[in-house]
Amino acid sequence: MTRAELLGALIRQARTNGFEFRKWYATRIALPWSSFAESVQTLSKERRYYALLFAHDFAQAFWRSGSKMAFVVPTSTFTRISKDGTIKVVQRKGHIRRSVIPDAWRYHLKEMAVADDPLRYVRKFLLIEEDLAGVQSVSDEEDGDAAIFDPRHAGTS
Repeated sequence: MTRAELLGALIRQARTNGFEFRKWYATRIALPWSSFAESVQTLSKERRYYALLFAHDFAQAFWRSGSKMAFVVPTSTFTRISKDGTIKVVQRKGHIRRSVIPDAWRYHLKEMAVADDPLRYVRKFLLIEEDLAGVQSVSDEEDGDAAIFDPRHAGTS
């Protein structure tokens, strides 16, 4: 997925939550609006997308306050020293995590600011069907609520 495609998907997700991209673009980037695709291309060049990622109105729309947030926790491997002093390798499978955090957008802006790559950080919260293949669901909610977003049933009615 290219940077422009990723930005387009992020903007679309924020727009479904009320973010007015065209208005934001005209006021913050101060360039004439021609089309959605050209505006996204302009943002993807020369790291102009940082203005979008760190805009409070974008963050508030992307990470809605009080809503259930789902994100992909990637597969990870790390070493750990056990009680007996041996070093063990721990492998964790990737999964989908859901949580509800009030004012989550403020938390994520802080985390994104200290991340090595803010675009990669925000990418975790964009659920794309191809990412969900083979990923198990994990939730802070009861099992009945977690089944709503079960990736094994994605695309079926």
